[in-house]
Amino acid sequence: MQFLSAERISSLLDWDSVLGALQAAHLGPRPVGDSFFIGDADYGMLSRGVILPGLGAGLKLASMCPANSHANPPRPVEDAAFIVIDEKTKTIEAILDGPEITRWKTAADSALAATKLSREDSAVLLVLGAGPVAKALVEAYLFIRPSIQEVLLWNRTASKLDSVRQELLAKGVNATIMEDLNAATLKADIIASATSTSTPLICAEFVRKGTHVDLIGGYRSDMQEAESALLGSARIFVDDRETSAASGDIQLPLMQGFIAEAQIEGDLYDLCQGNYSGRSASDLTVYKNAGGAHLDLIVSQLAIQKARDWR
Repeated sequence: MQFLSAERISSLLDWDSVLGALQAAHLGPRPVGDSFFIGDADYGMLSRGVILPGLGAGLKLASMCPANSHANPPRPVEDAAFIVIDEKTKTIEAILDGPEITRWKTAADSALAATKLSREDSAVLLVLGAGPVAKALVEAYLFIRPSIQEVLLWNRTASKLDSVRQELLAKGVNATIMEDLNAATLKADIIASATSTSTPLICAEFVRKGTHVDLIGGYRSDMQEAESALLGSARIFVDDRETSAASGDIQLPLMQGFIAEAQIEGDLYDLCQGNYSGRSASDLTVYKNAGGAHLDLIVSQLAIQKARDWR
């Protein structure tokens, strides 16, 4: 059994290989999995398990404490590990740093869907949030959409974005920290939100037709990043139907009558296999990225294979 640290995983992975691995896996069989969440908004434990034919099995265990972000110095909100079970022997093959796998698989999940759902000429990207996933989303979207000319950054505490903006500027990316979220929303062609809010931040009236909206942060039923009305006028896709159904981003609009289950056109398997109608330039699309242990497993197996190749 081996352990792959965050530093080791980061040195092994790149967006091209991660996106390729996710695309290839979503052309194959669907996973069998289950999950549970114990706790509340102050503290919780999240676990997700999966069996995916051809790639073995895996189990994620995460400890979630939002108050850690306010510690001095700040501590990670999520502490997690992902355990990989070998396909043949059914023994534990490896344990990987959970937050680093989450960073790669979450951003790649959204980026892969966006290759199908966002306009190829998208020029303005708006990212909400200041955590590691939000930063990874900027990287992944710039990779899949070279057309992006401007990156808008927003966070409740704007100062947390200073270092991200400086890194982007150093790479020649036109990046701006926005104070007025509605004004930023109005400009954006792609909106990616990775926050822990329970009060919707993305207002429907400021989202233009043709925009792609990517909702990532909410994993509990009380968490919602966009107004329910936005989903009522959108084409909706999800990465995993079961995990997304448990999130407030999908559950609340359903309960409030803004959408019906039939409005969810497909999941990431459908998108990768072409089982959906292509978008028009004026379509407003929403993608709910709720995660799923099969995504962690795919990325973890890629990292394990690359570690073998580098020996």
